[in-house]
Amino acid sequence: MFSTCSASSLNFSSFHLGLGNNWNFRTCARPTACLSQSQESGNLEPIKKQDKISGIGKTRSATKDQVVISNSQVSQQESSPPLITALKASAEQSAATFHFPGHNRGRAAPSSLTKLIGLKPFVHDLPELPHLDDLFSPKGPILEAQQQAASLFGSTETWFLVGGTTCGIQAAIMATCSPGEILILPRNSHISAISAMILSGAVPKYIIPHYNFHWDIAGGVTPSQVEAAIEEVEKEGRKAAAVLVTSPTYHGICSNVREITQLCHSHGIPVIVDEAHGAHLGFHPEMPYSAMQQGADLAVQSTHKVLCSLTQSSMLHMSGSIVDRERISRCLQTLQSSSPSYLLLASLDAARAQISENPENIFDKALQLSIEVKNTIKKISGISVLDHQGFPNFPSTDPLRLTIGFQQLGLSGYEADEILYNDHEIICELVETQSITFALNLGTCREHVQRLLSGIKHLVAASASTQAVKRKVEGVGESAIFAEIETSLVPRDAFFSRKRRVRVENSLGEICGELICPYPPGIPVIIPGETITKKALDYLRHVRSKGAVISGASDPELASIVVCSN
Repeated sequence: MFSTCSASSLNFSSFHLGLGNNWNFRTCARPTACLSQSQESGNLEPIKKQDKISGIGKTRSATKDQVVISNSQVSQQESSPPLITALKASAEQSAATFHFPGHNRGRAAPSSLTKLIGLKPFVHDLPELPHLDDLFSPKGPILEAQQQAASLFGSTETWFLVGGTTCGIQAAIMATCSPGEILILPRNSHISAISAMILSGAVPKYIIPHYNFHWDIAGGVTPSQVEAAIEEVEKEGRKAAAVLVTSPTYHGICSNVREITQLCHSHGIPVIVDEAHGAHLGFHPEMPYSAMQQGADLAVQSTHKVLCSLTQSSMLHMSGSIVDRERISRCLQTLQSSSPSYLLLASLDAARAQISENPENIFDKALQLSIEVKNTIKKISGISVLDHQGFPNFPSTDPLRLTIGFQQLGLSGYEADEILYNDHEIICELVETQSITFALNLGTCREHVQRLLSGIKHLVAASASTQAVKRKVEGVGESAIFAEIETSLVPRDAFFSRKRRVRVENSLGEICGELICPYPPGIPVIIPGETITKKALDYLRHVRSKGAVISGASDPELASIVVCSN
């Protein structure tokens, strides 16, 4: 299942293309597999029996059907991916075509792009032809593909998304929160949750997440925090319309979704889980449980992040009957393109089929590499590895997320990243003030892990020879950047209010009129409707000076800020 580090192109025809549902399509012979199963060799320290692969949280004991999707649910590996089958058959038709898109099945494809990616993506870039089904009213291959995904991921219904997890979060919030209703959510929620409140008119009730000041990293939320928020809303004579939880976070911190869900359900409140970084959870005994396994009502996953669909493709899963499925469908139709990409949709079907082939063992190699690289890095002087001790109030951490710190070397994450990239061509997932985060996945190979280790060792050696005195890396101080928030307007009212621009030094105490957000990770520092504080401005200046990109601000230099007029 695992190859060397050479890149391979997506090959739709590499799946067995038997037909189902009596579709009147032609079949083709099954080609040989394009991925090798050769063993890789390297110099990493071997994994020991006593080492738990997760190694960063409480171990869990459960039967196979509790942890890994049961054999009855993944029996669909014996059949072909339905959407792949339909797309291939349609592309092979010898038809006179007078439909969109304009490249006409590649006949007029721009040469500059075909030289880069070839002609096949254009041949399969088809519109919603009758036999390819309708994303918003599926009855054929899209419906079957979504049903197979629901079976695999343990949901009662699954929707394919071509607008990323962003549109799934927006639809989930819009489907559960009407204008003026209260949404309980962590203040470090993704920017998509903020845009969802603008679209829905929901009123935020923020929970300040646990924060590790040494690492300058926000964690998740605990059941007791959620309970306190629910009680505060009830004391006001109101009831929360929904609770949103981010689990896992960008750094892999997992909240106790099971207890949070049980608590919310006892109050009749649905639970939405932003599981963008957790589509792989639940597929191995050493993985944390998925949101669906823990009873969440809605979970939105970026299938493209750790699983292998194309970028921008995601899934929205629903369980139970608290949330109105028809309202979900209407919201998705409102938010998604009326011309969805079949390449994205087919890639979701292909990613599902890939996991279905071997769900119990497909992550073995990645997990082994993860524990090996963490064990090795922990022995390198001057380097820290974020583990469960950094967030002891949370039950588990994603074992495929690696966050390392360089504070002992006097280097910020931005400075360390620049060295690793410029000198060793190592590209990470996330850079922050105190750390760098690396994402391991099914495509991670030993050669790249060896290069990472070599780069870190060279960085440490260079630091030791050039720095006689290690300087202290500046962090956020003794409180999280959003610990002092004061909301003066709900996000929707602030978004649509009249605005004016002021110099940044004159903005203190003003109501922010724009969403200002270092990206990644996409966690807003100031949200429309919040009062601008000195701490927030200082943090934005600090991360920008270190190389962070500030999105959302109309003035990228942060010399001025748009505020709401009184």
